[in-house]
Amino acid sequence: PPSLDNPLGARALYIFEGNRDTLYRLHGTMEFASIGKAVSSGCVRLLNQDIIDLYNRVPKGTPILVA
Repeated sequence: PPSLDNPLGARALYIFEGNRDTLYRLHGTMEFASIGKAVSSGCVRLLNQDIIDLYNRVPKGTPILVA
């Protein structure tokens, strides 16, 4: 379940392509220095408070663009 003890942080958004799980995630972290670095398996890390806010505002199925 989502928690500060979960490796994906307080929340995680799973990225699908159609019905296929890409295994990529947008997720929270407490490790501030790791944000923007290539330290996970292609996941996009945000501060926990930012992913909680995004999770609460973005409807399921919303397209994402990572640039």
